[in-house]
Amino acid sequence: MDFGKVPANELASVDFTIPADGKQTALTLEGHKPVKDPSFYIGCAKWGRKEWLNMIYPPKTKEADFLDEYVKHFNSIELNAVFYSIPNAELIRKWRLKAEENANSNFVFCPKFSRTISHIKRLKDAEVPTDLYLASIHEFGKFLGPCFLQLGDNFGPKNIDVLENYLKHLPVDLELFVEVRHEDWFSDDTARTKLFEMLARLKKGAVITDASGRRDCLHMELTIPEIFIRFVGNGQEHQASDFARIDDWVTRMKSWLDHGLKSVYFFLHQHDEKDTPILADYTIQQFNKHFNAGIAPIKFINDPKEITKQRELF
Repeated sequence: MDFGKVPANELASVDFTIPADGKQTALTLEGHKPVKDPSFYIGCAKWGRKEWLNMIYPPKTKEADFLDEYVKHFNSIELNAVFYSIPNAELIRKWRLKAEENANSNFVFCPKFSRTISHIKRLKDAEVPTDLYLASIHEFGKFLGPCFLQLGDNFGPKNIDVLENYLKHLPVDLELFVEVRHEDWFSDDTARTKLFEMLARLKKGAVITDASGRRDCLHMELTIPEIFIRFVGNGQEHQASDFARIDDWVTRMKSWLDHGLKSVYFFLHQHDEKDTPILADYTIQQFNKHFNAGIAPIKFINDPKEITKQRELF
C-alpha cells in the first residue's frame, strides 16, 4: 500500500499522536455500557506474499495454497483481491472452502467493493455491477464479514448526495464501512459533519485509516459501535515506532470498549509487506493482553527475532 507513504528521512517529523475523538463518536457511544463479549478481528490485506515462505508458510508451499496457510494464522482478511474485478461466484466458493477446511477459528473475509462500482461508475448507474458483486460475495456464507467501500481521492463532498443515494439502495442488512480520501471531507467542518451524520443515520461504518502521510484520514469518528481500522506501518526499520502506535490504539480502544464498542476489525498494511506478520503478531499479543481477545498467536516457522537479525545482515 503506497497510500500515505512518506520518505523514510521525513518520518521523524510526523506526529503520530492519535487525535481526540470526533463529535460523532460521542453521539454514537452516548449512554452505552460495555458489551459482554466484543469481537476482535486482526488480519492483513493479502495472502499472496512469497516473502512469507519459511516465515509463516512452509518453504515449499505453492502459491495456489497460500490462502490455505493464511487462514491458519489469522481470523480475518481485508480482501482487496475483489477490487480489481467483480468476482465470480465460483471463485468465492473456492476461497470459502479453503477457509472451511483450514481455518482454526471463526474466519471472516471483508471484501472491498469492486472498482467498477466505486471508481469507474463512481456509484452512478451502478445497479448491475452492484448486484453482481453482492450475489458473488453472498457465497462466502458464514465467512462473510463487513464489506468496505473505498472512494477515490477525487470523490469529494460535492458527491455526498450520490453517496447517500447509493447507500440507501443497498440491502439494509449488509454490514458496510465507507472510506473517503478527498481532503475536503476532513478540512471542511460542514462536509465532515454531514458525512458522518449521514453514515450514522444509515447505520453504516466509517473506515479509519492510520497512514503516515495522511493524518487527516485518522478522523476518529465512529458512526456505529464498531470500528474498521486500516493501519499502515513503516517497515522493519521503524518497528519500534509502529509498535508504539499500536500501543496507542490499544489505549484508545479501551476507552471505546468501556462505552459499548461491539466489534473491532484491525487490518495491518505496510509499504513493504515482508514483515507484516511480525507487526500483526504484536497487535494480537496486545489485544489478548489488554482485551482478553482470545486470538490465537501467529505460528512462525522461524523466530521473528531471528528473521529480523538475518535480514539486518544483508
